[in-house]
Amino acid sequence: MSDFTSVFWDYFIAVITVVSVIGCGVFLWSQSKRRVKVGAGTEPDTTGHVWDGDLQEFHNPLPRWWMWLFYITVVFSVVYLILYPGLGSQFKGILNWTSGGQHQAEVKAAQDRYGPLFASYLKMDVAAVAADERGRQMGARIFQNNCAQCHGSDGRGSRGFPNLTDGEWQWGGAPEAIKTTIVEGRKAAMPPMAAAVGGAADVEDVAHYVLSLSGSAHDSVRAARGRDKFAACAACHGADGKGNPALGSVDLTNKTWLYGGTVATISETITKGRSGVMPAWKGLLSEAEIHLVAAYVYGLANPGQSASSSAKK
Repeated sequence: MSDFTSVFWDYFIAVITVVSVIGCGVFLWSQSKRRVKVGAGTEPDTTGHVWDGDLQEFHNPLPRWWMWLFYITVVFSVVYLILYPGLGSQFKGILNWTSGGQHQAEVKAAQDRYGPLFASYLKMDVAAVAADERGRQMGARIFQNNCAQCHGSDGRGSRGFPNLTDGEWQWGGAPEAIKTTIVEGRKAAMPPMAAAVGGAADVEDVAHYVLSLSGSAHDSVRAARGRDKFAACAACHGADGKGNPALGSVDLTNKTWLYGGTVATISETITKGRSGVMPAWKGLLSEAEIHLVAAYVYGLANPGQSASSSAKK
């Protein structure tokens, strides 16, 4: 790979670019010297191509106005290469422009403009920001740009990605818990439990028992057989199946299923385990942006609280 970072390629690009621009100018000049023969008895030059019996293609130079347009592009290229870095890293242009520098300047301008507004919301608690129309809109835009790819534009998620609107939280739905999830990310892992439970039939028995915890359709006979085998799962999910937010173990009694709530999908979960990762956004989003998006997510799951808080203002 060192060959592709050698200074040779800078000169290679520069030479090809300069030769191409000069070549275009020379070619245009050579073509602009040609004149059309006019006068009585003068036959126009043709390419020899004939269509429909008498339709001929003349061999005439470009119109002068069109030729000058091409000259303008050549001049523009020369001016551009003088002002901007188009000849490799050895010549940065007299304006010393870089895409990174422009980005930093735009970021600074945005911070100068919106920084005070972000700071004002950072002083408010999450519930208050969720009840503020402008703050909620700002949080929604941040969510759309960074979170919607996994959780959906409406926050309802999909298979393997949590629904943020139903009030059910694997790691807790308090404002600080939501902020911690965004800042630090989460890693959820359910190990394969088939060996601990027993054979394939035992796994299905446990699946029916899990369905019975939420009142979902199940085989009561198989659920009764799976009750004792569920003890292998109780260390994380609890004896009552209500889970433990401190461990990230899900509540099995609420009919909220991340991977599906059928016997087949639950059996698959028990047999193969599950692994989910929520990336950490610390360093990617500012503290104020995290505060705003946390408020937006909190508002998705608590629309009544947000509305009542807004009404009290």
